[in-house]
Amino acid sequence: MFKYTQIFRGTAFSSKSSKEIQVLKDYLFCINADGMIEKVVAPEDADYQELLNRYRGKENFHQLAEGQYFLPGFVDLHVHAPQWAQSGTALDIPLSDWLNTYTFPIESKFSDLNFAKEVYEDLVSTLLANGTTTSLYFATVHKEASLLLAEICANKGQRGLVGKVVMDDPEQTPEFYRDADIQTALADTEEFIIAVKELAKTTKQGVYPVVTPRFIPSCTDGALKGLGELADKYDTHIQSHCSESDWAHGYVKERFNKNDAFALHDFGLLGDKAVMAHCNFLDDEDVELFAETGTAISHCPISNAYFANSVIPVAHFHSKGVDIGLGSDVSGGFSPSLFDNARQAVMSSRMLEDGVNPSLPAEKRGVANSRITINEAFYLATAGGGESLSLPIGRLQENYAWDVQIIDTKIASAKLPIFDANENLTDIFQKIMYLVRPENILEVWVQGNKVHNRTV
Repeated sequence: MFKYTQIFRGTAFSSKSSKEIQVLKDYLFCINADGMIEKVVAPEDADYQELLNRYRGKENFHQLAEGQYFLPGFVDLHVHAPQWAQSGTALDIPLSDWLNTYTFPIESKFSDLNFAKEVYEDLVSTLLANGTTTSLYFATVHKEASLLLAEICANKGQRGLVGKVVMDDPEQTPEFYRDADIQTALADTEEFIIAVKELAKTTKQGVYPVVTPRFIPSCTDGALKGLGELADKYDTHIQSHCSESDWAHGYVKERFNKNDAFALHDFGLLGDKAVMAHCNFLDDEDVELFAETGTAISHCPISNAYFANSVIPVAHFHSKGVDIGLGSDVSGGFSPSLFDNARQAVMSSRMLEDGVNPSLPAEKRGVANSRITINEAFYLATAGGGESLSLPIGRLQENYAWDVQIIDTKIASAKLPIFDANENLTDIFQKIMYLVRPENILEVWVQGNKVHNRTV
């Protein structure tokens, strides 16, 4: 009689802290029927050989081949699911033009459930193939299509946190794409929450409803107040955009005579299950409010390079005790890969620290102590995302979900430059983070279930 549903053996990389990588060489990971890591066993532990003898050769024993490694599954904290249909287009125009000319017309098409199904199925499969095991999604204003996205996540095995978007202010939203009125927006949101909670009862990896005001400029005060009350009533996650750009930050300040963070807090939209995207223009009082309430930040480095008018000071915010994870922001960010976003997070932070205006002297050009390392970017994509969502995900340790991507460094079409059989494992980790492409992701597992297998 075997105690564990599955045992995996191989070398893994996980975050020990926000700055330090833990290398688990030739470890055993013992997975229970709930898809949780029940036991992690090092080669020097007393029961290592006994477990090997008992399970090796059995169907539920998984041994990595040479050149293969475990990484935790990535946690993407900001995906506009309908915008997958426009990814890679119109990124060179101003945000307001981008929204009104491309984004709102695309999102309005999701009243057609056949179109929604085609796009959402492709997106969820694509994210899984890129190693993303958990996604925090903005859907659209359409209740039925938003529920369909949650169902697709459930069926494909991804842990999906899905929000029916609310945008009801006629002054800031187009007539062809908005909630009919406050009452409709709130009623649809409540029905959506109830339906997703029901769906979750039959889903091993979990699906979650998310209260989702698009951002303050698109919502009336009544809608924002009602959404805060619904989040409290049903204890849901919350997501929105916060202080993303000069325009958005300035608009809220003019409307409420306060910054986004405090306005959102007044409506009951901050808390330890709240994730706010971007947050480039938070001041220290805003950051302290985030830390105090447990509100997390979704850092979207590729998208920020196009639309945010600044580089977010990740290192500074982290030093203040704010949870931060990584977001692709499809399609303001062109890439569905958190590998790409982790790389950009490092590059952007170095540009902030070193400065970009060559006409200034070097000592005045940048913001000191702003750079982050690839270790920190990896943390944002994994453990930081899990902490931001208050879920036991993003680490390869006991009592966490078995959400992993198996990286193959030897695949012929995307072989990593590892020529020394005894190369330092931390160096191999860095090569993985900087060089892996989707072809290198051999398998993806969520909550102990295999959900993606690379076609060779």
